[in-house]
Amino acid sequence: MDGRGISPVVGTCVIVVLTVLLVAATGTIMLGADHHQKPATTTRLSASVDASDDRIALTHEGGDTLAPESLALRVRINGTPLDRQPPIPFFAAKGFRAGPTGPFNAATTGKWTAGETGSIRLASTNAPNLTAGARVELTLLEGEDVLATVETTAG
Repeated sequence: MDGRGISPVVGTCVIVVLTVLLVAATGTIMLGADHHQKPATTTRLSASVDASDDRIALTHEGGDTLAPESLALRVRINGTPLDRQPPIPFFAAKGFRAGPTGPFNAATTGKWTAGETGSIRLASTNAPNLTAGARVELTLLEGEDVLATVETTAG
């Protein structure tokens, strides 16, 4: 009896079994990786903008407390990012008037909790300028993760 006709069938079955095992192992590893990720931060924010004072304020309305030193704030006015974005926290920075308030101030200690407001004031050397009626978009980040984006109109 000649066994040459069975060899390709057995070889194909072995390859199929190995492929299924490889896909199953990869899927298990990928699905298992999700369990090790940090849970998403949930924070509600509101914003107010006073064009006459060049002030942008962000209020923590509820949710997780935040560590100011781990945050970044990105500001867009009428869809255009500020030339100089605020470093958080800071006291004096190019493009901003000294003395931001709340969690944006480098002298602040502790976490940013619900009910607290932080504000920054743009300097005339930063562009675009803040004008009444301008649409202002504020994005708060923790590392690379976007915590919240708030849009408001400057008053």
